[in-house]
Amino acid sequence: MFQRLFSTITFALILSFSFISCNKEETYAERRERENSQINSFLQRGANVVDNEYQRSLLNVPGNIKVISEKQFFAQDTTTDVSKNEYVLFAGSGVYAQFVRRGTGTGIQNGEHTMLLCRYIEYNIATDSIRSSNLYGSDAAYPDEMSLQNNNGSLTGVFTAGVMRRFYGTNVPSGWLIPLPYLKLGRQLTANDKISKVRLIVPSTEGHSIAQNRIHPYYYEISFERNR
Repeated sequence: MFQRLFSTITFALILSFSFISCNKEETYAERRERENSQINSFLQRGANVVDNEYQRSLLNVPGNIKVISEKQFFAQDTTTDVSKNEYVLFAGSGVYAQFVRRGTGTGIQNGEHTMLLCRYIEYNIATDSIRSSNLYGSDAAYPDEMSLQNNNGSLTGVFTAGVMRRFYGTNVPSGWLIPLPYLKLGRQLTANDKISKVRLIVPSTEGHSIAQNRIHPYYYEISFERNR
């Protein structure tokens, strides 16, 4: 009888711990809801990261971001007003983009393949920290390289060298590709030439594998330049 009672109590305890564990485990929907809250908070507050050792600003993202629709974006000739801190929301993907400079080159044409040099900084919105960059230290001398192909308007990208490849592998996050059709990709041949630059808020669904696994949104500042 004692053994039967002990077994009953043990079974009840196992059920209790299982119930508590299930309650503590977030569902995917709950994690996505939390991610949306993190993005909305970022739209309001922005971000400021300072290197205390060298007393320099590593990242400064103004808050109170003004979100415009794709309709307004196209009405403005596919530009965003940086002075008004405008970002366009690409509703189908959830990516927000500010076009700091469209560039002085040409858009990527149908059937075209090109190599791009990418300089960037990556900020994890969920953890409020810089995740990676090739703007500082020894990596500053070596921009990331991307192989870009346009097949009937569908862009595919592969990292062939750089920090992003080292951290996340060869696949270019979908969020990086979304602004590329609206950029005039070129090279800085003179002092007056301005290469393309964008700022992106990328939800986990359009991010790299770690972002997707952890359901973390990321912010990027990226410049794109055609390679020789």
